[in-house]
Amino acid sequence: MLTASRLVLARKRRRMTLSALTKKSGISVRSLTAFENGHKVPSPETLEILAEALGLPVAFFTASDVEEIALDTVSFRALSKMSALDRDSARGAGRIVVEINDWIERSFGLPEPHVPTLPHLSPEEAADRVRGLWGLGEAPIPNMVHLLESHGVRVFSLAADCSSVDAFSFRWKRTRPFVVLNLEKSGERGRFDAAHELGHLVLHSEHRIPHGPEAEQEAQQFASAFLMPKGGLLAQRLYSADTRRILGAKLKWQVAAVALAYRLKDLGLISEWNYRTTVKQLSQMGYRSGEPGGIIRESSQLLGKVFAALRSQKIPISRMAEDVNLTIEELNLHVFGLVPTVIDGGEMTSPMARPRLRVV
Repeated sequence: MLTASRLVLARKRRRMTLSALTKKSGISVRSLTAFENGHKVPSPETLEILAEALGLPVAFFTASDVEEIALDTVSFRALSKMSALDRDSARGAGRIVVEINDWIERSFGLPEPHVPTLPHLSPEEAADRVRGLWGLGEAPIPNMVHLLESHGVRVFSLAADCSSVDAFSFRWKRTRPFVVLNLEKSGERGRFDAAHELGHLVLHSEHRIPHGPEAEQEAQQFASAFLMPKGGLLAQRLYSADTRRILGAKLKWQVAAVALAYRLKDLGLISEWNYRTTVKQLSQMGYRSGEPGGIIRESSQLLGKVFAALRSQKIPISRMAEDVNLTIEELNLHVFGLVPTVIDGGEMTSPMARPRLRVV
């Protein structure tokens, strides 16, 4: 029997209106509305048509009821500029990663959340406090994703069809912190996005709605201070740093060159004129739109260990996908593409090895 909330979740995850689903499935809007309201039950044949149209197993639609992630708990950027389809698709993806995480938590022991909430501190103070609590000192952070995971944040990847969203975070049931990252950005941008979402979790998630211009600016300031601590930059003696020195320093802090220049200006280490000149030069070198020769995109260490453990126990990934009622392809979209995929080699075979002959 169809679970109405799962049909709604699947349709929103696929960025479909009722009309779009009608066009793809051939099922009338009236019937779809009745299915989603729980006023009508589809036949097994109709359910299979819906499952095929939405690219999910039939089991997904007959599993237990699901609760949507409340909009006011999600740290969407520029929410007013997002289309309803983009917003709902990203929330749908977030709800799916909660299902994946629940399966992992039932099977493995994961780090408990250790993310403080500091709503009364400034972004700079909050970043300094979290660094202190996590024992980071003033040194560069080797890997933001690994750091978040080690402190109980569940980090997943954002499906490629949600590319209009940079990243978002939320606390599920006010306990489990989640961060979902877009993998199409540069490695430096991905680190900044991860720190930005940590800022939302620390400053806003339990006390304020984590979106809006003020919340975004605070999360941005937190990320800048967290990745580029004042003490560390002062120790590097970046006073009046020119473009060459900024490009050298960015390698140490693994941040975007423009972001580092802005941070130095914000701390008064370079003048406004120096900042504008530097940004102009960086733009001409391609650093405004990208990060030439940038770092490799960070991935999940925790998920990698989960899949390695499953392989060592000879448990196929398909079993995990079946348990969470997803296709392997859909599962892979949310786990940094870490699920091994089979590539058709075209059934080509190697020629038989020629025997070695020798004179006796």
